Amino acid sequence: MKSHVKAVVIGGGVVGCSVLYHLAKAGWTDIMLIERAELTSGSSWHAAGGFHTLNGDPNVAKLQAYTVQLYKELEEISGQSCSLHLTGGVMLADTQERMDFLRLAHAKGRYLGMDTELITPSEAKAMFPLMDESHFVGAMWDPVEGHLDPSGTTHAYAKAARKLGADIVLRNRVVELTQDPDGTWNVVTEQGTVKAEHVVNCGGLWAREVGRMVGVELPVLAMEHMYLLTEPMPEVEAFNKETGREMIGVLDFKGEIYTRQERNGILLGTYEKACKPWSPVNTPWNFGHELLQPDLDRIAPSLEVGFRHFPGIANAGIKQVINGPFTFAPDGNPLVGPVQGLTNFWCACAVMAGFSQGGGVGLALSNWMVNGDPGFDVWGMDVARFGEWATLRYTNAKVRENYSRRFSIRFPNEELPAARPAQTTPLYDTMVAENAVMGDSWGLETPLWFAPKGTEPKDIVSFHRSNDFEHVGNEVRAVRESVGVTEIANFAKYEVTGPGAEDFLNRLMTNRMPKTGRIVLTPMLNEFGKLIGDFTIAHAGDERFMIWGSSAAQKYHMRWFEKHLPKDGSVRVHRFDMTLVGFSIAGPNSQVLLQKLVDEDVSTKAFRFMDFREIAVGGAPCMVNRITYTGDLGYEIWMQPAYQRLVYKAIKEAGEEFGIVDFGMRALLSMRLEKNFPTWFRELRPIYGPFEGSMDRFIRMEKNDFIGREAAAREQQAGPKLRRVSLVVDALDADVMGDEPIWARVNGQDYGTVEKPHGYGAPRFDTSGKAVRGSTAAEGASAVRGIHDGEWSVVGWVTSGGYAHHVGRSLAQGYVPAALAANEGEGLFEIEILGHRRPARINVEPLFDPKGERMRG
Repeated sequence: MKSHVKAVVIGGGVVGCSVLYHLAKAGWTDIMLIERAELTSGSSWHAAGGFHTLNGDPNVAKLQAYTVQLYKELEEISGQSCSLHLTGGVMLADTQERMDFLRLAHAKGRYLGMDTELITPSEAKAMFPLMDESHFVGAMWDPVEGHLDPSGTTHAYAKAARKLGADIVLRNRVVELTQDPDGTWNVVTEQGTVKAEHVVNCGGLWAREVGRMVGVELPVLAMEHMYLLTEPMPEVEAFNKETGREMIGVLDFKGEIYTRQERNGILLGTYEKACKPWSPVNTPWNFGHELLQPDLDRIAPSLEVGFRHFPGIANAGIKQVINGPFTFAPDGNPLVGPVQGLTNFWCACAVMAGFSQGGGVGLALSNWMVNGDPGFDVWGMDVARFGEWATLRYTNAKVRENYSRRFSIRFPNEELPAARPAQTTPLYDTMVAENAVMGDSWGLETPLWFAPKGTEPKDIVSFHRSNDFEHVGNEVRAVRESVGVTEIANFAKYEVTGPGAEDFLNRLMTNRMPKTGRIVLTPMLNEFGKLIGDFTIAHAGDERFMIWGSSAAQKYHMRWFEKHLPKDGSVRVHRFDMTLVGFSIAGPNSQVLLQKLVDEDVSTKAFRFMDFREIAVGGAPCMVNRITYTGDLGYEIWMQPAYQRLVYKAIKEAGEEFGIVDFGMRALLSMRLEKNFPTWFRELRPIYGPFEGSMDRFIRMEKNDFIGREAAAREQQAGPKLRRVSLVVDALDADVMGDEPIWARVNGQDYGTVEKPHGYGAPRFDTSGKAVRGSTAAEGASAVRGIHDGEWSVVGWVTSGGYAHHVGRSLAQGYVPAALAANEGEGLFEIEILGHRRPARINVEPLFDPKGERMRG
């Protein structure tokens, strides 16, 4: 075993071997994988081996598509068969609500280049005759689904990595991790110590224990997961003989089960409601190639539904029941990336869908380690998306919830209850007493909207406009007509101090830093000129700046701040988190309301738009920004939690004469749409440049050599390929939710291309076995299709939207080719909502207060 390497990968499952292979492929050959037993000794060996490309997050779906495409290449490089079976698969909907969900998934697939198709139950039965189609109302066909051999695939990654120069050391447990002052890691194993620049935690079932070696409690938990294998079935053998192909994979939402052919029988697995964690506190190191005791009683309810829906399976004999542990994060997505607060310690764990996601995870992490950026938008998998509130017990409750809902629909207005409340402000009980419907905002309970007194404060979940519609509208109108107050504790809050603070921020941000007592809005870019942050910054005093940003990105941004801190200690960054809370008051009466609460002049001349001031509000020491996300006249008021109740009481009492209302986050987000304001991680993400994001006025190219300036200059000079736009949508009873395709009918010019991210598909067949629509393996590797004259084509995608109650219009934001972004003509655009294409048009100017006169007072 070597004593010094560039990187050590801990864990020899499919994810660890994928990371090793991709690092070697990227040119890091002085690397080593260390495995406590044999390869695939955790979850990989007993996995069902299924793969698919669809995912609720389109960015994760792209990496899954890459994973599937990779397997043929992997076989060629390694000489090891993955036993790839590209059968295709269907998702079955038994209700119209589940059919709406499939319509949404199908629409997302349009701009990802996926060849999904909505089909009838009879068409699904032609491909899987074991089902009873009378239980279903529709289905969606995906040609890029199938299954493989888990062990063979893992060894294919390992063999390919070895061929590229990587080392693999087996039967050698890592027992300790320490770090020298120069940042070098000491990987202490049973066979000795290896010094490494980088350590990657691919520990799988033991990822939690590896994290604890460096003082990190990762939010990961193993769950028992069962699937059964039937005896050979004559129906399966007959179908294979008649059609010359395998049966497809099937996912049944109602039964919470998945099926596929396994040899001459069927594999049937379930994500049961009565789920059970495995080893919830500590994972035993001596666990290996062994299974857990089956418990058919626990999955009996799902099996009962499954046998009704698939009577062809009901009478089959059960050959074996597999029960093994798989790891999950609280939201079901992987934990990938560098851990904030540590140097060169990386994660690639909680990858429960290892054979759908393992290749993409390895590619993204290797890019990140070698090039400094994952090369993809991986926020949905970033380990930084969870805060300190994701404790062991939180994770236990949330993983159980996620597992039990694996095949359940998540509605856009649905707030899940497990592990709540985790964090609350001092006003939580007051908000609940005011009939607030509360939501989870990065672990914090936040008012979403307020139900009328005497009614139950509860969302009726739906893909359509729901029971909150009227009441959110009332909140918006009250703010626009008079004044309202809302909690904004769920913003991120930082303080940057020290003699190097201004230079530090000028280096990180695209805008100039403000003068003392003033505020600026500014994006932040990475080295590649892509948007990685959007902040409000106030110059609070000598060598002191206050910063506000997205709460969900706190650890993501702290990781970036720490990476770029000067080594001389001249800059300090403090994250307040919940030690600083706040309110926004907004509306035409907000100024006179604030004047009643303070003993200083806050007239427009004395307290200008974009001013910052430290002032007592209602008798409590506060910081006040003259700015609001509503785009109206208003103020952000920040205080320590000990003063929040005092300030709120003062605001409500002083505002009583103006009919002040409490408003929630849904009203706030409705009002921001009327101003064309973007949101972080919807409109502004690391895949977009600042000019694509229409952030031009906040980019000061001449100010200094800020990070990403050179790349931004190239984007500006060449012109952005895409542009963020706002569109008015002729919606019916449902508004956009995000990720819908934008269609355009273009005339006289080729405006762009639509690229398919995966390289091969599989045909589907009618009852006679004849291939019908769907790509074949011989077709379509990265097919690129131009947008031609007069043709309706998918040219972009929606990032967010909803109903703008004050202007009375349904609005959407999204990205389209830059050449189309200024075209406000009718009849050019359509947005697909729940399977129906609705007319839309671009509005360049905000529909509310386009000149900004209201907010400037």
